[in-house]
Amino acid sequence: MNLVEMTEYLVKSLVANPDSVTVKEFPSENEKEVIIEVLVDESDIGRVIGKGGKIANSIRTLVQANSYLQDNKRVKINIEHF
Repeated sequence: MNLVEMTEYLVKSLVANPDSVTVKEFPSENEKEVIIEVLVDESDIGRVIGKGGKIANSIRTLVQANSYLQDNKRVKINIEHF
């Protein structure tokens, strides 16, 4: 499972409206870095970020651990709402 698929799976498992979740990978200036953009519905942003950002940090930790196992790139995940 690649990083985008894993991030999408984790986020869709948390939200009430999984059809509105969009996850995309963007190129970075640094070749050792991956940027992942997550877009969720405004009503679901609290479920993805969590109290004090704990859920968002957990998602980042899991995806980063998967990255270290695959290709050892640093992962940045940006979570936005629409």
